Amino acid sequence: MKFYLISDNVDTKMGMRFAGIPGVVVHEEEEVRRELTQAMEREDIAVILMTEKLVSLCPDIVYDLKLNRKKPLIVEIPDRHGNGRTKDSITKYVQDAIGVKL
Repeated sequence: MKFYLISDNVDTKMGMRFAGIPGVVVHEEEEVRRELTQAMEREDIAVILMTEKLVSLCPDIVYDLKLNRKKPLIVEIPDRHGNGRTKDSITKYVQDAIGVKL
């Protein structure tokens, strides 16, 4: 089973490539959706790494896949500019998962 990177940054892709993780660099929402859909269909991929900026472009499909598919695991990673999450991002994720406002 492999890792796969979907990034908006060439530097992130190169760093992951040095660690043996292949991936793509995309910038537009349509490209993100296409690459994510293709990666989800591959049997050899166990973990998809996505930069936070790309997750913010299409959170609907990402969170839907996280909640409704067991495999592969989608993991948000910060890019070289740091963590872009708001302090309530985990709370929102839990609210969406269980359907109860916390």
